Amino acid sequence: MSDLTAAGAPRIEVCGVGLRYAQRSVLDGISLRVRPGELVSVLGPSGSGKSTLLRIIAGLQQPGAGHVEIDGEILRGPRPDVALAFQDPCLLPWLPVEKNVAFGLGFARQPALSRGERRERVTAALQEVGLAHARHYTPRQLSGGMAQRTALARCLARQPRTLLLDEPFGALDEVTRADMQRLLVTVVRDTNAATVLVTHDIDEALLVSDRVVVLGAQGTLILQLDIVVAPPRETRVQELGALRIQILQALQDSMTHTPLSAHT
Repeated sequence: MSDLTAAGAPRIEVCGVGLRYAQRSVLDGISLRVRPGELVSVLGPSGSGKSTLLRIIAGLQQPGAGHVEIDGEILRGPRPDVALAFQDPCLLPWLPVEKNVAFGLGFARQPALSRGERRERVTAALQEVGLAHARHYTPRQLSGGMAQRTALARCLARQPRTLLLDEPFGALDEVTRADMQRLLVTVVRDTNAATVLVTHDIDEALLVSDRVVVLGAQGTLILQLDIVVAPPRETRVQELGALRIQILQALQDSMTHTPLSAHT
């Protein structure tokens, strides 16, 4: 939902990535580009390799074929400017919110920061997600939505150029989920981060994305769909409905033409 006319070269470039386990293909020849400020959602059935693809882009797993480039450099492992968030916010229960957000800023791969610089980053991240008032709360005092905001703030404190999210809102109620979706769009716009969101929710993908990528049951890329729908998207029921049918049809075709053994 961002303006990409001056985005320039892709920040993330996935080049023919493949991965096999024994006789099963998890990913097969995936190529994908994500530009600065672009939010791309990855959809697909269970077992299609969505989370595996995200781990490969994060540098946490090496592909069996192909490679990933971040800002034109071949990815060899985790990078300090690539942040990854999961469905579980993974907060440390004995630390207050501000220290959970700061956690990781002192790791070896992160740039050296003074105490004041760390505090400034934490404060800015908490303000971005609307939790400046809760910096001294403990995780047990947080709602589900606040916990996810804290996890997102922890990513933002690293000032990432690339933001990766693995079904971060899957466990939230409908109202909180909608609030987090709006926040995500704002964060991508404000930070200009190249963002990849793995989700199982077609409606979520249609509401927040600049582009939707669909993986088939055998780990192949079966559809890339630019989402050109004027805001507020929530009101564009007919346009979104037509795109939803297109995605569902692609998924159904993929499942129909998949051998039974591929599901086991």
